[in-house]
Amino acid sequence: MNKDIQTYNDSQSENDRAICDFLSEIISENLPEAENKIWHAHPVWFLDGNPTVGYSKQKKGIRLMFWSGADFEEAGLNVKGTKFKDASVFYNTVNEINTEDLKRWLDKSKAIRWDYKNNVKRKGVLERLKQ
Repeated sequence: MNKDIQTYNDSQSENDRAICDFLSEIISENLPEAENKIWHAHPVWFLDGNPTVGYSKQKKGIRLMFWSGADFEEAGLNVKGTKFKDASVFYNTVNEINTEDLKRWLDKSKAIRWDYKNNVKRKGVLERLKQ
């Protein structure tokens, strides 16, 4: 695991650390080609320079966010972004994480992607990447 991500996970409460460690493990196993690092103060995995999935500590719990998740058509990703194509789910215990759902969402994150990398250059207009 990226040492900065491990440091992030280790800085969480015991319960939240368990969630973060579990998410990090599953994400890394299912997106081995992804670059991962701390970005905007939380762990994020990138495919071809585009943010794909990440998690962060928020008041509601640990938020797992897929940057292009709104197009996954998954009921479990029920927190939709208002400005971009993101979708999220919150976890408060490891037991809430459905590994099959998570792996399916990670598979979709490879195929359904929007180009966030060039978002500023295009003045906020997102373009869908090839599938």
